[in-house]
Amino acid sequence: PRRPQLRRADRLDLILDRDGPRCVWCGRSFAALIRPTTDHLVPRVKGGPSWLENELAACGRCNNERGHLTPVDWFAECERRGWQPDRSVVGAALTRLQEAIVERGGARRAARYLAGQLRRWS
Repeated sequence: PRRPQLRRADRLDLILDRDGPRCVWCGRSFAALIRPTTDHLVPRVKGGPSWLENELAACGRCNNERGHLTPVDWFAECERRGWQPDRSVVGAALTRLQEAIVERGGARRAARYLAGQLRRWS
C-alpha cells in the first residue's frame, strides 16, 4: 500500500521528534544558524528510498559534506574530526530501514547497500 506524501516541513518535524534536536553526525544542536535538514541514510543515488525510515536529522554542513559517503564511513570521519556522532540514533536508523525494506519489499539496491553497512557497523 502506498503511503501518503508528507510536506517537507512535516517530514522534518517527524524526524526531529524521533531523532532529537541535534545533528546525528556532529552533535551540534539545531538553532537559527544551524538549520536541520533531512539526510538520506542510504543515498538516493545508491537506491535509497524516500521513506522516513531512510532519513536522519542532520545539519546542512554535515549533509553537504557527507555527499554520497556511506553512513559507516561518514560516522568514522565525524569521529576523526572530533565531533560527537550519535551511535545509538544511527544504529537504530540502520535497523529501522532494514525492517522497513523487509516489510514493504522493493528497494533491492538499497537492501544490498544496507546489508553491507550493517555488517560493517557491528
